[in-house]
Amino acid sequence: MKKLFISADIEGTAGIAHWDETEYGKKDYDYFRKQMSREVAAACAGAYATGIGDILIKDAHNDGRNIIPSELPDNTRIFRSSAKHPYIMMAGLDESFDGVVFTGYHSCAEMPTNPLSHTMTGKANHLLLNGELCSELMLNSLTAAMLGVPVFFISGDKGICDFIQSVNPNILTVPVSEGHGFGSISIHPSVAVDRIRETVKKAVALPKEKCMYPTSDYYVLEINYKQHFDAMNASCYPGCVQTGARSVRFESAEYMDVLRCVYWVL
Repeated sequence: MKKLFISADIEGTAGIAHWDETEYGKKDYDYFRKQMSREVAAACAGAYATGIGDILIKDAHNDGRNIIPSELPDNTRIFRSSAKHPYIMMAGLDESFDGVVFTGYHSCAEMPTNPLSHTMTGKANHLLLNGELCSELMLNSLTAAMLGVPVFFISGDKGICDFIQSVNPNILTVPVSEGHGFGSISIHPSVAVDRIRETVKKAVALPKEKCMYPTSDYYVLEINYKQHFDAMNASCYPGCVQTGARSVRFESAEYMDVLRCVYWVL
């Protein structure tokens, strides 16, 4: 039985354009959590149509309690809330999975391609990994690669879809929106659902070896914080060196060490 892991965020959901649409109790949150759920359900439907037998979904936005479980196919499993583990948005993934799908993903901090661009908690102006702007997608794709699991598909804003295609053009994407300043132009939400379902159907049939995210022999993580005291705090993490009033650096040949550092200092 083939297994698929889905990590679902919300800031790359079709139509979303404001922080209030991502937070409990704020205007339009209920609408966008439903659209997030519909897009995840569409990814499941596409995968099941190809013979995938087991799907585990990680609700990966904020506190992990956004997806409406009743919107999902009956035979899916969902990981809600937090594992309190360095895998964070990938909690539940292991070597037994045949592939990963990402839905609702977004551009990283300092990418001008989503009005909600950020990386992790929002404490950082930016993260660099081996000199490249580092997104949640990059961190999570490398987690999959560390475990030998390919990335088949991503939906989200055009900026993050263009990024993954530049890294590995075999990974299929559905761009559902495109940031313009503090706004966003989106396709129709039902069109997004249809495209996600049909593209996932194609993606999970791809050869696994063609969809691996490339890894490195050595990792240099640099974080530039919005507040100077966060850099001072991070410098207390073993191996993390303060390089400026608001910046730190961490280096390791082991990617798991990078994940542990991100987990504790962001």
